[in-house]
Amino acid sequence: CFFSRGVSPAHRIHPTAHSATGTVTIHQPLNYRAGARVHPADGGQAEEVYEPATGRVICKVLCSGEKEVDLAVQSAKAAFKIWSQMSGMERSRVLLEAARIIREQREEIATMETINNGKSIFEARVDIDISWQCLEYYAGLAGSLAGECIQLPGGSFGYTRREPLGVCVGIGAWNYPFQIACWKSAPALACGNAMVFKPSPFTPVSVVKLAEIFTEAGMPKGLFNVVQGGAATGQFLCHHPDVAKISFTGSVPTGMKIMEMAAKGIKPVTLELGGKSPLIIFSDCALENAVNGALMANFLTQGEVCCNGTRVFVERKILDVFTKEVVKRTQKIKIGDPLLEDTRMGALINRPHLDRVQGFIKQAKEQGAEVLCGGDLYVPDDPKLKNGYYMRPCVLGNCTDDMTCVKEEIFGPVMSILPFDTEEEAVERANATKFGLAGGVFTRDIQKAHRVVAALKAGMCFINNYNLSPVELPFGGYKASGFGRENGRAAIEYYSQLKTVCVEMGDVESVF
Repeated sequence: CFFSRGVSPAHRIHPTAHSATGTVTIHQPLNYRAGARVHPADGGQAEEVYEPATGRVICKVLCSGEKEVDLAVQSAKAAFKIWSQMSGMERSRVLLEAARIIREQREEIATMETINNGKSIFEARVDIDISWQCLEYYAGLAGSLAGECIQLPGGSFGYTRREPLGVCVGIGAWNYPFQIACWKSAPALACGNAMVFKPSPFTPVSVVKLAEIFTEAGMPKGLFNVVQGGAATGQFLCHHPDVAKISFTGSVPTGMKIMEMAAKGIKPVTLELGGKSPLIIFSDCALENAVNGALMANFLTQGEVCCNGTRVFVERKILDVFTKEVVKRTQKIKIGDPLLEDTRMGALINRPHLDRVQGFIKQAKEQGAEVLCGGDLYVPDDPKLKNGYYMRPCVLGNCTDDMTCVKEEIFGPVMSILPFDTEEEAVERANATKFGLAGGVFTRDIQKAHRVVAALKAGMCFINNYNLSPVELPFGGYKASGFGRENGRAAIEYYSQLKTVCVEMGDVESVF
């Protein structure tokens, strides 16, 4: 139902059989309210949505105004009354059914994700697998959510109830559109909440498919609604009096604004913001594994990953051999049509972002960094891809900690390599940043590995691997990278609230 070629929306079209790069145009409404796709009731400003691989406009998204936002919130509020009264086991069965449908439609969803985002189909399939796993995980927790009973003197007792918050707002990013929507909605829905989700205006398409799947799985109509739009739509959501909580993934400046708006309504927030994460490579590492880790830490999704380990600190003893191997491997990365099976790097999200990344590389050279490979624009041989947003992955050498490319988040396929001599030096320099989302270490010395990650001021740390995202483990940052956690049991704390009940078994003793 993503692909419109004059076919009724009621007829399912499978992209693997009928779609290819440069062929898809979307005509269906991209808002979802009360169990159906709808055009926004107001707003109406149209934003063009591009296919990064070709530069084609695949659709125009209508931004939602204040009236549409209110209708979506009221729809969620009505469905919340039903969903919140269901048992955890009843909610679990619905979430499991949604996970099953996602598995069944994996190829269709991954294809649309690739067309709208530009990442390789190989990666998109992994994203969709993580998505259904997330729903299964929280389905497993839904039936176990409980408070506790506390014995008090004289036979009295108290107990706590874990209760849902109400209507939660999810605001997603464009690098993992479908996966982020699942990461936010799964724990929220498992706890008994409703959700209104606003995807990035760059990637508005796949989240609507998730909404349809939730309805098909048996959720009350209106429990999960989608509103499209940019900053203005987000502001309407954050200020709405019936919104109980906001979860945002995106940039630090936008996160600060959301936190400020939420504060006016005393609404709790989860902020998953930017990063400039360190990856520390010790000389006693397994070199091939460390090289693999550095590539994973820098070039997934064209480098457009918030927790990427873009500051690669390498012990000086192995600097030359490590750098040589990283450059050799980077130069072999297959760039091109993201729907081809052997492509490993697709296109960046849009032209302005590509230009921004190119600007960082130009500035790095001006400040003394050496481009060891890549960094230039790439034009695939296929003529239909000539207007796509491609570049060669870049490795920078001769970097220092004061360079802009080392301090600021580039959000593109740019790796900065920095030498170090001692463990203490590496840790100190790794922590010398306003960010604290992630960090990694490669070493055969397991005691040193645990010692280093304990010293890193980061919320997600990796030992001898990087950028793994099991849904069982909490994910979130320190410092300017935000607070709150996605995934794991920890997310339950951010989508529920505790009510305490004190029961007196005797008479009240009055002091009056």
